[in-house]
Amino acid sequence: MTVCRIIRIRDGWNKQSEFFLGREGRYRWINTVIREYPMKLYIGNKKYSSWSFRPWLAMRAKEVPFEEVLVPFDMAAGNPAFREFSPTGKVPCLVDGNVTVWESLSILEYVAERYPDRGFWPADKAQRARARSVSSEMHAGFSGLRSECPMNMARKHAPLAVSGQVRKDVQRIEEIWTGCLDASGGPYLFGRFTIADAMYAPVVNRLQIYCLSEAPVVAQYTATLQALDAWRQWEQDGRAEPWIVEEDEA
Repeated sequence: MTVCRIIRIRDGWNKQSEFFLGREGRYRWINTVIREYPMKLYIGNKKYSSWSFRPWLAMRAKEVPFEEVLVPFDMAAGNPAFREFSPTGKVPCLVDGNVTVWESLSILEYVAERYPDRGFWPADKAQRARARSVSSEMHAGFSGLRSECPMNMARKHAPLAVSGQVRKDVQRIEEIWTGCLDASGGPYLFGRFTIADAMYAPVVNRLQIYCLSEAPVVAQYTATLQALDAWRQWEQDGRAEPWIVEEDEA
């Protein structure tokens, strides 16, 4: 005689289906449970890691649940342990069950698709296109600013002698911010916080600590981003870190 019971079958990494086994020996589906396991965001030092800062800030600002895993580096070449979770041996890297995503902008795009109701991109098609364009420009450009002026959450504000290329980068950034804020009305580049703001967040730190701009738009936008609870938490954590990377101490 068959005993009535419920069996559970795991279907995929986060799905579990329940079936009822009746007295006649036939299985009947009851329901399927999707278990939500938090995504893991692997990051580097909060004092220096600008690429880690971008997805972390956006996900915190948009209240996306994730587990932070900080793997520090105290050497110029990073940390060999990065290879354990990142195909490129670099941070950041996002792990969502059986999905691994690397590169900051790719991570942000993935999370935007995962949480379409959080407004990671502007709703308007034209504004969304512009936001993607300025975000990609940040991802691929401004090499002078990035190489000469590393992000540093603990550096005292003091001028730094920079090249003409850095000055050109700063001028272009001022143009982008002015155009976006004038068009949207602010306070963020496209009205509300989007991926574009996350992409330019480390630039806010760079322009401030190296005293690279006196433009009113920079002061205004800096105050806006630094008022975010997520920014304050990251900066506080970065200042408290003991690790020093000499090449990032410009």
